[in-house]
Amino acid sequence: MVLHRAKHNYELDMTHGKLIPKVAAFAVPLMLTSILQLLYNAADVIVVGRCTGKEALAAVGSTASLINLIVNVFLGLSVGTNVVAARYYGAGDYRDTQETVHTSIFISLIGGVAIGVFGFIFGGTFLEWMGSPESVLPLATQYIRIYFIGMPFNMLYNFGAAVLRAVGDTRRPLYFLTAAGIVNVLLNLLFVVVFRMGVAGVALATIIAQMISAALVTICLIRTDGFVHLDPKKLRVHADKLAAISKIGLPAGFQGACFSISNVLIQSTVNSYGDVIVAGNSASQNLEGFIYASMNAFHQAAITFVSTNIGAGKNSRIRKSLGATSLLVTLVGAVLGGLAVLFMRPLVGIYSPEPEVIAAGMRRLRIIAGTYFLCGLMDVFCGILRGMGAAMVPMFVSIMGACAFRIFWIYVILPLYPSLEMLYYSYPVSWVLTGGVHLICCLVLMRRFPVNREQEELT
Repeated sequence: MVLHRAKHNYELDMTHGKLIPKVAAFAVPLMLTSILQLLYNAADVIVVGRCTGKEALAAVGSTASLINLIVNVFLGLSVGTNVVAARYYGAGDYRDTQETVHTSIFISLIGGVAIGVFGFIFGGTFLEWMGSPESVLPLATQYIRIYFIGMPFNMLYNFGAAVLRAVGDTRRPLYFLTAAGIVNVLLNLLFVVVFRMGVAGVALATIIAQMISAALVTICLIRTDGFVHLDPKKLRVHADKLAAISKIGLPAGFQGACFSISNVLIQSTVNSYGDVIVAGNSASQNLEGFIYASMNAFHQAAITFVSTNIGAGKNSRIRKSLGATSLLVTLVGAVLGGLAVLFMRPLVGIYSPEPEVIAAGMRRLRIIAGTYFLCGLMDVFCGILRGMGAAMVPMFVSIMGACAFRIFWIYVILPLYPSLEMLYYSYPVSWVLTGGVHLICCLVLMRRFPVNREQEELT
């Protein structure tokens, strides 16, 4: 069933017009949305770091890599949702878009519950295996167990937002996260400063905020008419749509999990330096997260624009999408990374007033932030590949070029030149290697999508 794509106020026409303004219009709200999501964890870290102490700061910060490891496999399916729904939407296929929407929301609920139970039961054990300092472990375990209780809401929001992105709607998720983010910050202050609940308070505030964002995106989809309308009575798994989503999403999730494994190994190495270094590393990671979130918006734009234009038969816009997203991600990454290095002392000081923690954070930030635009380029090239339907190629390249290489660096290079700085250098080197191979793969795969300009002019 093929219908004309009626353009609503929140939808973006990705198949016509100049690409740089279109990509910017798509990416900026998504960028702000991602930053607001990070403010959840940043608010947790800042409040406990300044009101409770460096042990609580280290406890909250040290859970990030483990949380990402556990959830990334399933969150990869939201990437598959974005690709498949955008492809059907670009082709004007109403029925298949609808089946993709209902399948995605259903599996987000089932998966959220499963991951929540798993993380709650085994999170503390994984933290022990990571070698978390004894002074940090009890608080970190308490935080991660409470955090995973909210996982069904986290998954529901992320899959709902992926559905909206497929039709170019990145503004309404921004509004939802704004409301939830304000609630999160206010509850952090209430639970930690007033009620003295410590890490349990910030975890509880995050859960409540996630409930709000999940409720808002669900109501939005139910009230939206057209291609991405959600009818709760129709929630079920359509086997062919699940297969299509999994074909893209599972390799993407596995790739994310492998990245997280390498980051867990790096975190474990950082843990061996003691709680001061762990606290400084946590503060730096939070600051870097804002840069990464800003750049990742262009990764999402690359996926969505390429998928939609292939569905619409506009193959000439694939290469143009590569150029536009690469230019914009380099600009954003270089500017934000440069500002982070320039003002790193006061920025790290936001998280902790202790001089030794600030110094530890600066040691990481000057290396990572200054080169972070390379990570943005790597992700954009990967997004172009996924938008073209390639799943295994970016997964394999990323696992070998970034994950396996970082493990090699930790166990071979680092012992030869043992220092915290040498550990951090593994990041930019791996970005260059992986991004270069991804770009070559993009240029080769584009040959599979020949341009028919006469046909494109008719659509």
